[in-house]
Amino acid sequence: MNRINQLFSDNPKNLLSIYFCAGDPTLDGTVEIIQTLEKNGVAMIEIGIPFSDPMADGIVIQNAATRALRNGMSLKLLFQQLQNIRETVKIPLLFMGYLNPIMQFGFEAFCQECVQCGIDGVIIPDLPFKDYQEQYRTIAEKYDIRIIMLITPETSEERILNIDANTDGLIYMVSSAATTGTQKDFNEQKQAYFRRINQMELRNPRMIGFGISNKATFDAACENASGGIIGSRFVTLLEEEPNAESAIKKLIQDLNE
Repeated sequence: MNRINQLFSDNPKNLLSIYFCAGDPTLDGTVEIIQTLEKNGVAMIEIGIPFSDPMADGIVIQNAATRALRNGMSLKLLFQQLQNIRETVKIPLLFMGYLNPIMQFGFEAFCQECVQCGIDGVIIPDLPFKDYQEQYRTIAEKYDIRIIMLITPETSEERILNIDANTDGLIYMVSSAATTGTQKDFNEQKQAYFRRINQMELRNPRMIGFGISNKATFDAACENASGGIIGSRFVTLLEEEPNAESAIKKLIQDLNE
């Protein structure tokens, strides 16, 4: 069974998923960050593939991608760094990246390399669902790679049901139509969106991302989905704290206070 499906089968609630950008803050720190996150109870990890034009991301992750590229990170190097990651790490690992570098690598070659290093799924924010269905789904399924689709408050009910029926693993539920970033809490408009999706009783589990940074927002995500995805706040802590261990411990402390 794919590790993503196994995770939601075994632990369906209160899951913490963390995003960070490979190659930031240091070129060679990717594996250590992943190992540290798992050791500190993180349930799933999104490894960002740095790209020069990350249009769905806020300034924090944009800057992280810029630093990573300047450090020399590339998709080819990332695969090399992760070659032996499954010797020490058991939790689901996902890539989050834009279509351009994946297509330059070659989609089938990309999926093959994902299998080689144990990547379970991929989030591609700028991959249209129609293109996924027509061009990429068959290849991804051949290699048992979950392609995770995003929904937003503006996504139609028809489209959400179509995504739910034609994907597997999880649905990434974007808390707002804005870019990534942090916020103190979710307003009534967002809470109404969460309730609306809950009432649809979708087949796939959901994780809520964008804007989760503290106890209030993480608790709201856990109440309305299987858990929350934290990116910008952790990326900031990686810059501020002396190491990944300090960064994740500070984040977990913030989520509990």
